Amino acid sequence: MSTQALPLAGIRVIDYSHFLAGPHVSRCLAALGAEVIKVERPKDGDAGRAHHYFIKGQSGYYLQQNMGKEGLCLNLKDPRGFEMMRKLVETADVFVENYRPGALKKLGLGYDDLSKINPGLVYCSISAYGHSGPDSHRAGFGLIAEAKSGIMAMVGSPGEAPPLLRIALGDMYTGTHGVAAICAALFGRVKSGRGQHIDMALYDCLVSMHEYAVQCYTLSGGKEIPEQTGHDLPTSTLYGVFTATDGYLVIAGQVDDAWKRLALLIGGEALAGDTRFHSAAGRNENRLEVLAVVRAWVEKRTVADCLATLDKIDVPSAKVQRIDEVLADPQIQARGMIVEQEHPVLGTIRMANLPFHFSDCDTTVTTAAPLLGQHNRTIARRLGYSAEEIDAMVKDGVLYAEAAVAGLAKDQTGRAK
Repeated sequence: MSTQALPLAGIRVIDYSHFLAGPHVSRCLAALGAEVIKVERPKDGDAGRAHHYFIKGQSGYYLQQNMGKEGLCLNLKDPRGFEMMRKLVETADVFVENYRPGALKKLGLGYDDLSKINPGLVYCSISAYGHSGPDSHRAGFGLIAEAKSGIMAMVGSPGEAPPLLRIALGDMYTGTHGVAAICAALFGRVKSGRGQHIDMALYDCLVSMHEYAVQCYTLSGGKEIPEQTGHDLPTSTLYGVFTATDGYLVIAGQVDDAWKRLALLIGGEALAGDTRFHSAAGRNENRLEVLAVVRAWVEKRTVADCLATLDKIDVPSAKVQRIDEVLADPQIQARGMIVEQEHPVLGTIRMANLPFHFSDCDTTVTTAAPLLGQHNRTIARRLGYSAEEIDAMVKDGVLYAEAAVAGLAKDQTGRAK
C-alpha cells in the first residue's frame, strides 16, 4: 500500500529525445513521479514510432519507452511553436535530449540557451561519444558503442564473428545512468540553486561496465586480453551454458562449496575428493576435465530434471528461457514485472515494467504512451494560451495531432476515455 508520494512528484521533465536512450530516461523519471512532457515534431514524431512491432499503426517499440508521458507535437520552425517551447522550458526542471552534439544548439535549444531562460534547469544530453573528444561529432548507435567498447569482442565462440546482443545494452545502460545523474543533479540543485549540463555517452557507459577486462589488462601490464570463450568462463570454472536432452541451462558452480556439492552429486567421493578441483585455480587449470564430467552428466537428462536435482543441493542453475517462458514465469508475475495498460487505439496492452520496488510507494506506470499530439490543448492551456490562440495554432499546423486523437474526449483533459 502506497503511503508516500512518488520520489519525483512535482518535477517537470521535457523529453525532446527519440529512439531509445533518451525516452528510457524520461520513462524512468515518469515512473518515479515526474510529470513528463514528450515533445515531438510534426508529422512523424519520435523516430521510434516507426520501429517494430506494429499493430493498428501503433509501434510497440514506442509504447514500451514512452508510457506515463503527456504528448505535445509542436512545429518549432514556426515562431509560435518555438515560443511555446520557451515557455515550457521556463516551467521545467529537467530537459532530456539525445541528438548529435551541436544539433540543438543550432535550433536555439542547447544548454547555454536554455539555462539563460531557466538557470535551475538540469539538462541531460545523451550521444554516442559525448560532447568532447575527437569523435564527438560522429553519429552512432548502441551497436557502435558495443563494438568499440571491447564487449562485443568477448562474446561468442572463438574463431567466429561476434554475435549481435539483441538487446540495446548501450542505450539502456546509458539511460539508467542518465536517470541516476539527473536525480543527483536535482539533489545538488537544492543547495546550489542552479541546474547543470549532464553529458552522457554510450561509449563511456559501456567502457565503465567492464568489471574484469580493463583491470585484467592494466594489472597484467598488457599481457592479458580477455577474448571469446564460447559457453563458459575459463577464469571461473564452473560457470557456463550446458546442453540437456531438451534444451539449455546454465550452472554457476564456481564457488568452492558449490563445486564440492556438485562434484559429490555427479561423481561421488572420487570426484568430490579430488583435491585438484578444490580451489578456483585448480578448477581453472583442469577446466577441460571438469567441463567434460559435467557435460556428460547434463546431456543424459532433461532441463527440468537437472534443475530439480541441482536445486536440492543448492547449486545455482536456470533454464535458458524464451520470452514466452519469461512472461509466464511465476517469479516475474509475483514481482509485477509485466504491467497492463489501456491504450485508446489498442485496448488492453501488456508491457515490461521497470524494476523499481519501493516500500512505501508504487512506481508501476499504468498510463499508456501518448498518441502523437494527444495532449496539445491541455499543455497549451496550462501554459496560458487562450482557446482562440490554440485553435489558430491547430489550424496552421503549429500544433499537430494524429487522426486517432480526434476520437478522444474533445476537451483533451486527462487521459483517453
